[in-house]
Amino acid sequence: MSDTELAEREHERELAREVERELHDVQVAEVITPLTVASAAVEDAGRRMPQQKPRRGLRALMPRWSGKLAVGVGLLVAIVAFGVLGPLFTQDPRDSDNPSLQPPSPEHLLGTTKLGYDVLAQLAQGTQGSLMIGLVAGLIALGLSIVFGILAGYLGGWGDEALSLVTNIMLVIPGLPLVMVIATYFPARSWLLVAFVLGITSWAGSAVVLRAQTRSLRSRDYVSAARVAGERAPRVILVEVLPNLLPLLAAQFLFAIIFAILGEAGLSYLGLGATDSITWGTILNDAQTGQALGTGAWWWFVPPGVMIALLGCGLSLINFSIDEIINPKLRIAPENARRQRKAAKAGRGIAGPELATAGEGRA
Repeated sequence: MSDTELAEREHERELAREVERELHDVQVAEVITPLTVASAAVEDAGRRMPQQKPRRGLRALMPRWSGKLAVGVGLLVAIVAFGVLGPLFTQDPRDSDNPSLQPPSPEHLLGTTKLGYDVLAQLAQGTQGSLMIGLVAGLIALGLSIVFGILAGYLGGWGDEALSLVTNIMLVIPGLPLVMVIATYFPARSWLLVAFVLGITSWAGSAVVLRAQTRSLRSRDYVSAARVAGERAPRVILVEVLPNLLPLLAAQFLFAIIFAILGEAGLSYLGLGATDSITWGTILNDAQTGQALGTGAWWWFVPPGVMIALLGCGLSLINFSIDEIINPKLRIAPENARRQRKAAKAGRGIAGPELATAGEGRA
């Protein structure tokens, strides 16, 4: 066989290899192109979405602005403004010169009671009284939960055992019966006494949660480093531990306010509430004793009930927003869902025609 024939055969083999490579590339391209286009669409959608900067410092401890937070803050601000400014623009809530059991009218927007008291004036004064009781009781409960929760979790040893013993005793004692027993020992009950009784009976559950969180934080590296550096326990608690518990403390404070207002309304409805001030609970008690339901005077008991419900709704919505800081899954889940929806829409819009063309070609 001459050299010329060998060269021709080698050239033919080379041409056959090139044809096989081209056919292989075409087959692979038909399979990979739709997937590549779809993945490129998802990546392009991710790049076009605005990237949020990480929140640091005090902003990281604040809830992100959302619809539920806006509604909660709006309800809370409106109720507080009504309690502060309402008594300035209404008549004396103890003025009985008005006609009794008058339905809502331009002269009395929410009608009058059986004794002729203006319901709007009583509602404004009662808003102020209920908010003060809730605030004071919430502060008392928060302070006790910090002492019996954070201190117990940080100290450990006998200190933890002693503080946890008191917490466990308060947990097993029914709250409402204890409040009723304490209230019956005081014939004349001021709103401050009612707030104090509600505060000292509603802190145990929060203390258990704070103790568990503090025990977890105590084993962190930065807390151990502060203790090795010779920092005293009060400074470590105030500087290293307490700032990381602020979202949890805020949530527990709001819950304590809700519990105190509902507890005061229940006590007042049973006749064990404050005797020197007007609250939403005392209005409900007066409506019950005055046979408002039997006489059809709905304007007497509906407004305080609606105010209690609106305040509870507003504080709960704010509390839900704070929960997103405490629980990272709640904070990340809505954002991830939005990104997936945007990426899916962008992927269908870009890769759809290519996938359809490829499917028609294969058919």
